[in-house]
Amino acid sequence: MTNAGQRQFFFSVHISQQEFLKYYQGAAEFALVRSECGRRLRFPALRLRPFLSHHGINGRFVLTVDQDNRFLSLQQVHPRR
Repeated sequence: MTNAGQRQFFFSVHISQQEFLKYYQGAAEFALVRSECGRRLRFPALRLRPFLSHHGINGRFVLTVDQDNRFLSLQQVHPRR
């Protein structure tokens, strides 16, 4: 649930561990993804670091922003079954 003025965007990411290395090393500063509603989202790649495993980064996520589109949170969500 979001507070007034907050918006959530859902998207999926599949990045190999090797591909994410360029983000981790700072060669790529921002991650660019397309949300499930078709909107392009850009946010600091370092926000994905907590989700990195030896398989890379794989999953469905929800990005929450404030009314000025400032980052509030990024959470991994489980797909509905």
